[in-house]
Amino acid sequence: MIEIRELRAEDIEEARGIWNSVVESGTAFPQMETLSEDEAERFFSEQSYTAVAVLDDAVVGLYILHPNNVGRCGHICNCSFAVKKDMRGHHIGRSLVLDAMERGRSLGFRIMQFNAVVRTNHSARHLYESLGFTPLGIIPGGFLLADGSYEDIIPYYKVL
Repeated sequence: MIEIRELRAEDIEEARGIWNSVVESGTAFPQMETLSEDEAERFFSEQSYTAVAVLDDAVVGLYILHPNNVGRCGHICNCSFAVKKDMRGHHIGRSLVLDAMERGRSLGFRIMQFNAVVRTNHSARHLYESLGFTPLGIIPGGFLLADGSYEDIIPYYKVL
């Protein structure tokens, strides 16, 4: 059974590996540089909440949750999700998103917004839409892929 829990110090290296594999793929996260050991500890601790998905004592996924903006828009949170490549298709992402929605509510956020879901990330888009997230339109060429081409992005939101 998948356990979703707060990131612990002993999880950082596995979480960093999963995060960096998504960054290296160049098809989902906006970051272009991978996280070093020191950067990973700082990055994950700077979030409002960082959670990991654990299966058989191994970290198989994670999410970060933080404000999407400040001040009058500070009630909107943003999340990023990553699942270990060989564990995709096992509903880990769904568990992470559901947990993030509940955690966002408990932290006082009223809306969850994803700013840059790559149009060709069909599995993420299907998951978000199945959980009631609303697409907000298309931003043409909003994402620079690793191969140097540009792909459309679709922002999503859900009232928590």
